[in-house]
Amino acid sequence: MIAIVDYGVGNLFSLSSSFRAIGFEAVISSDPAVISAADKIILPGVGAFEDAAKKLFDSGLFDLVIREAEKGKPILGICLGMQLLFERSFEYGEHKGLGLIKGDIRPISDVIPADLKIPHIGWNALHFTEPRAEIFKYLKEGDHVYFVHSFYAANCEESVIATAEYGAPLTAAVAKGNVFGCQFHPEKSGAVGLSILRAFCESEGAK
Repeated sequence: MIAIVDYGVGNLFSLSSSFRAIGFEAVISSDPAVISAADKIILPGVGAFEDAAKKLFDSGLFDLVIREAEKGKPILGICLGMQLLFERSFEYGEHKGLGLIKGDIRPISDVIPADLKIPHIGWNALHFTEPRAEIFKYLKEGDHVYFVHSFYAANCEESVIATAEYGAPLTAAVAKGNVFGCQFHPEKSGAVGLSILRAFCESEGAK
């Protein structure tokens, strides 16, 4: 069973529908017992980092996600959920993340040309590191996924498993052992996104 963590910020219905479409059971829950009993965990998120981190902490799930990750349980962070996996964010201040992956969350305005729109919204091609991470085993180089973001993961080269070009190469996905993150939205990325979710469901947690 897959637990989609419900802490008040996330596109939960689309995610649960995506797992149903590929034949996997996914439960939306804020119950620590349910999340701890799950085989895999999805950490969604939309909105601002500070608000999301506070809600995750206030719900009592901040430390739970860390404990489950340390046990080796596969975890996938999506969009803001991916950003929360990092040590800290510089989104309107400095804020503490879960610290499961080394690196920072910084404004894309620091690295992209000034004439490009922010947030970065739309379909972009994925470019994979080698060897190919297991969650991309069904994809081919250049497959497109859907992004909506104004901040990106930086100083995390050892964990990057895919990038996307938006005036500069931006971190599109990361992995460290059993912890995975996608800056894009697999649940909004059609057949390509469903293939990523399927591969995660089949994963054992190693990069």
